[in-house]
Amino acid sequence: MIIGMIIYTAVLVWIENRLEFIGNSHLKNFNQMHTLLGFAISMLLEFRTNTAYERWWEARKLWGNLVNGSRNLSLKLNVYLSSSETVLRKKISIHIGAFAHALHLHLRKENISLELAEKIKIDPSQKNEHIPFQIVNQLLGNLNALYRNGLLTNEQFLSLNTETIVFMDVCGACERIKNTPIPFSYSVFIKKIVFFYTMSLPFGFAFSLGYVAIPVTVFIFYVLASLEIIAEEIEDPFSGDENDLPTLRLAENIDRQCTEILNPVNHNSV
Repeated sequence: MIIGMIIYTAVLVWIENRLEFIGNSHLKNFNQMHTLLGFAISMLLEFRTNTAYERWWEARKLWGNLVNGSRNLSLKLNVYLSSSETVLRKKISIHIGAFAHALHLHLRKENISLELAEKIKIDPSQKNEHIPFQIVNQLLGNLNALYRNGLLTNEQFLSLNTETIVFMDVCGACERIKNTPIPFSYSVFIKKIVFFYTMSLPFGFAFSLGYVAIPVTVFIFYVLASLEIIAEEIEDPFSGDENDLPTLRLAENIDRQCTEILNPVNHNSV
């Protein structure tokens, strides 16, 4: 695009200087239009970039809440359950780590692996959109079984329930970001206005700057187009691009840390 802009500007400058268009007063006044539109375009691009960054940052905070909620749930269970409950500890730690992995795949619209499906006893042929819900349902079922069997007091169960609710809150908020993109008409309008604005720059700069208009026009085009591309890149923080959230690494950290907390080998009685 930059190479094309260089060629386009160079051709227009050569035409305006060689074919005696210098006397055309209308073309000389193009810079006035650029001055008027420049402020409006900058405000539009600023709003566009800020809106996209807010979506990225909100997603980062949501996954931070998931990390904290998973740790808090594991730490409380580590204290509430006796060291002899090795099977329950392992089962719950698997479900906590599995939820983070399932949410990662759910937001990227990918199917869970056979290994993960086998761990949580879920049919991998089911639609992936149901997997995070089923994991939380199993986790709540395990906690409810502990309460019914007298392994948890009423206060402990309510405390654990509060931490578990965070899982679905995070899932719902991430789905809202994923499934509610920036309005298409708004995004297209910004692309169009940036395109026509930059395409008209050589007409005004050619008279006052000559061939210096080439680097000036290209630089302005680079700045405006880059802002739009950056906003488009970060507005979906779950697509798996280089600038998106490292949800897989976060899920692996949750899985590892929760396993370490609930590991009977490292459990210390309090």
